[in-house]
Amino acid sequence: MKKGIILALMALTAVSASAQKKQTIELPSWLSNVKLSGYGMTQYQYSGQKNAESNSFNIRMARISLEGRIADDFYWKTQIQFNGNTSNLGSSPRMVDLFAEWQKYDYFKVKIGQFKNPFTFENPMHPIDQGFMGYSQNVSKLAGFSDRAGEHASNGRDIGLQLQGDFLKNANGRNLLHYQIGVFNGQGTNTKDVDNQKNVIGGVWVMPVSGMRIGAFGWTGSYARKGTWNDDEHGQQVIVGEEGGKPVVGNFSGTRKLSQNRYAFSFEYKKDGWTVRSEYIHSTGKAFAKSITNFNDANAKDCNLNAKIGDKAQGVYGLVIAPLAQLPKNSRIDIKARYDMYQPNGKNNMQKTQYEAGLNFHIGKRISILTEYALVNDKTLAKHNYSMADAEFCFRF
Repeated sequence: MKKGIILALMALTAVSASAQKKQTIELPSWLSNVKLSGYGMTQYQYSGQKNAESNSFNIRMARISLEGRIADDFYWKTQIQFNGNTSNLGSSPRMVDLFAEWQKYDYFKVKIGQFKNPFTFENPMHPIDQGFMGYSQNVSKLAGFSDRAGEHASNGRDIGLQLQGDFLKNANGRNLLHYQIGVFNGQGTNTKDVDNQKNVIGGVWVMPVSGMRIGAFGWTGSYARKGTWNDDEHGQQVIVGEEGGKPVVGNFSGTRKLSQNRYAFSFEYKKDGWTVRSEYIHSTGKAFAKSITNFNDANAKDCNLNAKIGDKAQGVYGLVIAPLAQLPKNSRIDIKARYDMYQPNGKNNMQKTQYEAGLNFHIGKRISILTEYALVNDKTLAKHNYSMADAEFCFRF
């Protein structure tokens, strides 16, 4: 499958390059605006966490994509990621996006394939434009990145069908209302449904003034595995008898489904180089004890529950990115700060809070240097406080 994806991407790239150079090969009339693009994010990160100190250079992200239009009304995109946990993920390069969207009407668009979950403002943002060393903790854990439930890392994406649109134009022709709702497998990227129950995810936001969005989102469904387990719904081992004076632990097998119900409230104001954004997310639903790197690894059949974090989680972040200096040739310097708090069990005894501040340097439209310092307070550690520093060099083409 990987070879097929790569060959198809190479073929489309060749067609795109030839068309752009106006050589003898021409695109068919039903295929237009084919564009090759991509980006890379290199990183240096230091962590002063006691007994786990580290400092390392890293390739945070490397992606390449093709997009275009079919018969004017359809937009399509495919995107491949070339880095990641290549020793375990089993798929590098791996496909992160593959979808088509019918866009004839602004107020009613239909998208099908693999793409971002329609949950929160931050989830669909480009990681360079997001501006910090990572997505906020609550979005990462509750929108399908490194999901709390134990799902393999899916970059906030799933496979499904979505409806969305904008309407209620004001006197200036600006839409005041946006909606989006979709049905998804609930198993993350490149994975078929396991329990035949779909996730329903959606959101709506109003745009009362230019640059402002105020939204609410909902998520209901499940995450499931096929495998074995020996605990009950509270994560406690089930004793089914006694042998030789010792208790016998039950061993169950089949499909184990964990309900997931989440909601979020979001605010953003973005104008004249300023960005102010805050989002609160609440989750109800249990989690598997062991997270997986892909659906074929050994832990994918371990269906025991994570009793430690229970069935609730919540988190909130608030950030500001402000222009500090405008430089020649479309370059600028931004100053930024973020408060980022997450409670994996919904209580403050396991709360992790990050206080972050830094500078972003944008050199033209294609190069960005992101820097920041973070003071971390993690109540699950013996020594709660430690420092982190992060610097990233990012480029686009």
